[in-house]
Amino acid sequence: MKILNTPYSVIYFGEDSYIKKKNLFLKNVSKKILLVDNISKKNCLNYFLSKIDFLKKYYIINLPSGEENKNIETCKVIWKKLLDINADRKSLFFNLGGGVITDLGGFACSVFKRGLNFINIPTTLLGMIDASIGGKTAINFLSLKNEIGLFNFPKGVIIDNNFLKTLSENDLKSGFAEIIKYGLISDINLWKKIKNLILKKKKLIYSYNLIRNAIKIKNSIIEKDPLEKGLRKILNFGHTIGHAIESYFIYNLNKKISHGHSLAIGMICESWISYKMKMITKKEFEEINMIISLLYDNIKIYNSHISKIIDFMKHDKKNENNKIKFSLLKKIGYSIFNKEVDLFLIKKSFKKTNMINLINFNKF
Repeated sequence: MKILNTPYSVIYFGEDSYIKKKNLFLKNVSKKILLVDNISKKNCLNYFLSKIDFLKKYYIINLPSGEENKNIETCKVIWKKLLDINADRKSLFFNLGGGVITDLGGFACSVFKRGLNFINIPTTLLGMIDASIGGKTAINFLSLKNEIGLFNFPKGVIIDNNFLKTLSENDLKSGFAEIIKYGLISDINLWKKIKNLILKKKKLIYSYNLIRNAIKIKNSIIEKDPLEKGLRKILNFGHTIGHAIESYFIYNLNKKISHGHSLAIGMICESWISYKMKMITKKEFEEINMIISLLYDNIKIYNSHISKIIDFMKHDKKNENNKIKFSLLKKIGYSIFNKEVDLFLIKKSFKKTNMINLINFNKF
């Protein structure tokens, strides 16, 4: 077992984490609540229970899976269950699942009775390197992603890559998009390693070392800016456009496009904007566009969709004074934040990625 101590949470790596830290987990705990969704219950629950024999008695809350269920109505289901079992402020939550579960579970228990402690056990690559780390908890509201939320760090996080064996290749690729992001914004050597893997068509390796390195990059940024007042905003590179695409497909088209797939498109679009704003070179943009496009499929977006996608961007939490603000690349391995971007460039960026088959595109 390896441990990564941070100022806000302790992150444990390895399947023996469950046993080694059981006294820490259960000290002064009254009730133990396990939150799962249909997917993590089916694929991960039995394995998890086999590792935590110290949970002699627990309550389970099972939720439907999917981003569309990360809302206030689902929170009400959780809160009702907590009232039914007379949960108190010494109760402990275990969030077992992907990013939806850790986001939703973290938010629900952060506000119940002004706060219950929780532990995140992410079961997806995306959850391990992003959603479960950093203290962001949130729900979606009126089709807007993560619109209602707060910062509240988990008591601990357990990273057990045995859960990755339950995932499809597309699920792994979704998480890998965040690793690509870390390389682009902060670590050129990581980007070079990613580029080599993809160009040589090598199997992507989801080892503890890779996951740990991604988490260390994120934590090094969070330590300097835990509440996203400045530097932490660079973690949103690709997300301004990516989140808008993801939300538009789910709530307007009733189609699911994964967070990672959306982020991949967003990173290419925002890299092109970085190029046009004379920050990265044309060669750097073309490299980013090529490498990411080799890994992810393209999608169809109609010209008429773009203005509606931009409407979602107008609600991005980085915005100020009704201006859409971006985190962009200064060069590969270095990023900047709070950059205002002309609406024409935002629209034009959709045409510049290999991953979008843009239908009926006309000059704006």
